[in-house]
Amino acid sequence: MLNKLSGQPESYEKKALYKFGRTLGAGTYGIVREAESSTQKVAIKIILKKNVRGNERMVYDELEMLQALNHPNIVHFVDWFESKDKFYIVTQLATGGELFDRICECGKFTEKDASQTIRQVLDAVNYLHQRNIVHRDLKPENLLYLAPGESPLVLADFGIAKMLETPTELLTSMAGSFGYAAPEVMLKKGHGKAVDMWSLGVITYTLLCGYSPFRAENLTDLIEECRSGQIIFHDRYWRDVSKDAKDFILSLLQVDPSKRATSEVALKHTWLTGESASDRDLLPEIKAYIARSRLRRGIEIVKLANRIEALKMQEEDEEDIPSPADMAGETNNSGPSPSPGPSGASDKPDSASGEGGTKKRSLSKIARGSIFREVVLAKVREMKENEERERIEREAREKTHT
Repeated sequence: MLNKLSGQPESYEKKALYKFGRTLGAGTYGIVREAESSTQKVAIKIILKKNVRGNERMVYDELEMLQALNHPNIVHFVDWFESKDKFYIVTQLATGGELFDRICECGKFTEKDASQTIRQVLDAVNYLHQRNIVHRDLKPENLLYLAPGESPLVLADFGIAKMLETPTELLTSMAGSFGYAAPEVMLKKGHGKAVDMWSLGVITYTLLCGYSPFRAENLTDLIEECRSGQIIFHDRYWRDVSKDAKDFILSLLQVDPSKRATSEVALKHTWLTGESASDRDLLPEIKAYIARSRLRRGIEIVKLANRIEALKMQEEDEEDIPSPADMAGETNNSGPSPSPGPSGASDKPDSASGEGGTKKRSLSKIARGSIFREVVLAKVREMKENEERERIEREAREKTHT
């Protein structure tokens, strides 16, 4: 029911309970910001409704799932509300940093530490699978420590998670992240809970040696690497790693999902007890991995997130997220405009305030134009990657039928 005075949904009044702070990240559908209520600090995921138009069910599914989950290794749901043009999902704020970043702060990180870290993730995954929920985007960036110092590792970002109608239901939509997605996902053969186990296998392998088992730089080669099922443990990096660790990884990186260990079976694996794990320090390899991965993963998105933070966004509803439309509006005043971006550059910019249409935001026109161009270029790259992915999938399916 809309509020008669403001035209906002009834739940919008909850926004006043939170004081918004820095931007924590930026993604396809919006951003995540830190916020503070009278009782705690939280993370608020802000989703632009126009970016999910026709797929609103995805947001409601995420809300429904988060509210039903209660596990020490899964980020807790706090609340949600909406405005005319945005959804706001409020969750527990994990302040301890991402998995690999946090490990780098340690003086030492051994195989035994790795086994206990993976056990926490597997506990969370098993909890989901028992409830017929597939996360579908397990990767190091979604594994966060709840607080600095001694604290649990929590699984976050349920944006593409799915609740299955039956334990054996197969999903067909593309999901996951490059390098962590199971072969059945990339080949669109239908996938279920087993995709999380594959991703966990990739994470475990990487955690123990500092590089991924699949190192292809393009989708064609990556699919071939995954389909081959050849997992190599290079002696230089693996000679001091226990046989149990390798066995655990191989049980997860099975090309055939029906042969892959389930979460329940994996939890019983000897390696997770830590008894056979070595005390070799893995930290040097992990630090090298982080240096490489930061160059490869979403540099333009990192830049975008940093610059969104620099916008010093106002607390008015229309100021939550600087849209490419606003940025295009600024560049249009001083010269030719770039192509439309992912959020629709043809939309009119937010209403101006003051004489001569001076914006409330203080960022220069040049900086705004630069951000807009980054968004456009990122979108163009994404479209090209999707086209390439579709072509490869089509060819792979044709190969299978011949």
